[in-house]
Amino acid sequence: MHLNYKKVYFSGIGGIGVSALAKMFHGQGIEVVGSDVAKTEITKELEDLGIKVNYDQKSGNLVDDFNLFIYSPAVPATNPERKDAIKYKIEQKSYPEFLGELSLLYDTVAVSGTNGKSTTTAMLASILTETKTDPTVIVGSKLNKIGGNFHAGKSNNLLLEACEYRGHMLNLKPQAIILTNIEEDHLDYFSDISHILDTFQQYIDKLSSIKQVLVVNKDDLHTSQLHLPDCQVVSYGINEVADVRAINIQIQPGCQRFSVTYEGQSLGEIEIHIPGKFNVYNALAAITYSLKIGISFGQIKKSLKEFSGLWRRFEKIYDKEVTVISDYAHHPTAVKATIQAVKDFYPNKRVVAVFQPHQHDRTKKLFIDFVDSLQEADSVVVSEIFDVAGREEVCAGISSADIVKELNTTKAEQAVYAKDLDATLSIVNEAIEDGDVVIVMGAGDIYTIGDKIKLKK
Repeated sequence: MHLNYKKVYFSGIGGIGVSALAKMFHGQGIEVVGSDVAKTEITKELEDLGIKVNYDQKSGNLVDDFNLFIYSPAVPATNPERKDAIKYKIEQKSYPEFLGELSLLYDTVAVSGTNGKSTTTAMLASILTETKTDPTVIVGSKLNKIGGNFHAGKSNNLLLEACEYRGHMLNLKPQAIILTNIEEDHLDYFSDISHILDTFQQYIDKLSSIKQVLVVNKDDLHTSQLHLPDCQVVSYGINEVADVRAINIQIQPGCQRFSVTYEGQSLGEIEIHIPGKFNVYNALAAITYSLKIGISFGQIKKSLKEFSGLWRRFEKIYDKEVTVISDYAHHPTAVKATIQAVKDFYPNKRVVAVFQPHQHDRTKKLFIDFVDSLQEADSVVVSEIFDVAGREEVCAGISSADIVKELNTTKAEQAVYAKDLDATLSIVNEAIEDGDVVIVMGAGDIYTIGDKIKLKK
């Protein structure tokens, strides 16, 4: 699908989604320029492609020969670049708005839900890119198999993540939706779970044709409260009777195996090399959609067995005297499940959880859940809360020190507070012992200390 633009500017180009779009335009020979507030490994990747990146978002970066301006939702209306785009009468689109327009040009499959979007998208991409369905892919992480967060497919199919934050997914016009689960999150925007459910209901109601497909998690309590639209609904699950089920789940160090049934018929065994029951669910979501569109079970089995995970999704970054794993988990459910996954894959090892909460508002509203999520680690270091650029902090008066205090009330001396990343690294390096497994979790910049964690000899 060719995009009819000559020169495009991306404000907030270092974002995982925005950078994928920038690669898409660049790959079609369109001139791309962008900006962000800091140099990161993502912006370096873009510069290595020959894309110019400005690290000062100031007036004058734009000139009037740009014919499209795409900005991250984190870039406010007061940003000088957005003001210049208005001055020069350049067409402006937010990242989710442009994704909405893109979804009209393709047969779009959108992966949605509170947890599991990136991994499910990546698993499905791993399966489909080896078939005639070969889609264009935009994933909110980096997948080795496609060389990063973007893949230019050979078909008219588009596979992407659809984020629920501020209802961004409502911009899309998909032909298929994969809905992993629904939980309370983004409570700086959503008022409560009812508001979240209402938004997801509006979203799935876009599927009004019998030709369209909705894949749902039959085990998810909140999803079960939605009124399912008049389209082809296919369910998956473990506990409940569903169209596609995982049975006989076996967890071993470094491996999970489970048998798959489809409409009551046994298809065979799947093997995955990433841990956690949540990843069995993610695999089931990818399996369900693949089976629905006619992909062979043999192809599905092969692709999932070869799937090695994602950047910052249970990513093993060091494995010598100690094992260090980096993960994007930032919602209490994901944090708890990730710690359990470490315990499953590394039995009899001491687990050190290093966590950076993401956004003050989320931390305050889900405080008790965060405390509970960290309980099962043998040792916990909690770095100060990561401030999210471009989001209003409606709840102040909360610190990571409060989580540590509560943890130490319930389980004495298991948690330590760190005021910043330097302090976090110092505390972790002093605390770890030979044979430990360190899981570094958070959606902010906590991942940057991962490759610096080493056992002191």
